[in-house]
Amino acid sequence: MAKVAFIGAGSLGFTRSLVRDLLTFPLLADATIALMDINEERLNFAQRAVERIIKAGGYPAKVVATLDRKEALEGADAVLCTILAGDVSVWRHDIEIPKQFGVDTNVGDTRGPSGIFRALRTIPVMLDICRDMEKHCPDAILLNYTNPMAMLCRAMQRETSVKVTGLCHSVQGTAAMLARWIGAPVEEIDYVCGGINHQAWYLEYEWKGKDAYPLIREAVSKPEIYSEEIVRNEMFLHLDYYVTESSGHNSEYNWWFRKRPDLIEKYCIHGTGWNPGEYAYILKEYLHREDSWKQDVDAWFDQDEIDLKRGKEYAAYIINAYLGGEPFEFNGNVPNTGLIPNLPKDVCVEVPVLANRRGFNPIYVGELPPQLAALNNLSVAVEEMAVEGALTGDPRLVFHAICYDPLTAAVCSLDEIKEMVKAMFVQNQDYLPQFKTIEF
Repeated sequence: MAKVAFIGAGSLGFTRSLVRDLLTFPLLADATIALMDINEERLNFAQRAVERIIKAGGYPAKVVATLDRKEALEGADAVLCTILAGDVSVWRHDIEIPKQFGVDTNVGDTRGPSGIFRALRTIPVMLDICRDMEKHCPDAILLNYTNPMAMLCRAMQRETSVKVTGLCHSVQGTAAMLARWIGAPVEEIDYVCGGINHQAWYLEYEWKGKDAYPLIREAVSKPEIYSEEIVRNEMFLHLDYYVTESSGHNSEYNWWFRKRPDLIEKYCIHGTGWNPGEYAYILKEYLHREDSWKQDVDAWFDQDEIDLKRGKEYAAYIINAYLGGEPFEFNGNVPNTGLIPNLPKDVCVEVPVLANRRGFNPIYVGELPPQLAALNNLSVAVEEMAVEGALTGDPRLVFHAICYDPLTAAVCSLDEIKEMVKAMFVQNQDYLPQFKTIEF
């Protein structure tokens, strides 16, 4: 009987959908689902939700809920992590402080000043989870859904022996979007995608064995499709390959779209996938969720029937494969052991991976086209400095990482960046125990 632990089970949407998926596999139908969160109220809701799923499906599974992480991890075969280190009242400053210096971001959870400070807060927690896994479930796999994906996975893969990969929706989500644009059933699409998280590239995209890029280029020429993803479509038209993750995210990761108000108006207010794609809207939405999540949960419980059909998230398929079920190929975040030769050794890359009883088996991708490798290498260099700073408690390394962030460098001088980073350290110092000083 398998045991699957959810760390951050109070992320209710994720927990409900992933448990639903897990229990559809015969190998996992009698699993013990161990839920852990630091918020007891959310944890109780998660337990009730899982109990309802088990009852509705008539599964022989059982659920346990605990505030004790070690108890949840004890003897687990697989661990899913959906934590957030700090709530909206904390991370809002990751975006608001840079904006005071002209660094106008959209989502702020992956890279840039906001993503880096989220990593600084989260890496110590993730390493603690891994240390507990090394003691209590050393053979378990860890599937991470928490951002900033690449920096967190890099720290865990570098510092611990845990078998960990990071999962993101963007690869399969974008593949389906492109299929819709060219009128193809997604089941008939094959692709090779490689790069880094949120900035991976469809190096091959085929429909029934034929290159579908000409069809994508034709589709993007249509105003209604161009306007769906303006930033990504601009990147495709100029860089020749389609990038994973939304325009809202990708507008932050380069110099081209957010360095002037006129460019933000032209490229980022519309067609980012965030409707209307600006931080003020997103902050309002997240603050609303903080107030409305109980009503949303109550509405779910008030439904006469719940959907038990398996979804398309990778996690359940991977766990089933690891525990002896059908092998499963997915795009995951793993160390670069020569998988992409023109990215640095051992950094976190996002490539095809085969899951089976041996664990994670990454697949060689080959060199990226130079125009893609150039952008990935800059992002990787920034992430490497940020991870090193997080692990060593060196605030100057964090400053240097942010100096080379493309958007920040496009709008700020070095003195302005230093002032901004100092302000962010002051705001976050209660969440950064690894930094003995915030002077640099």
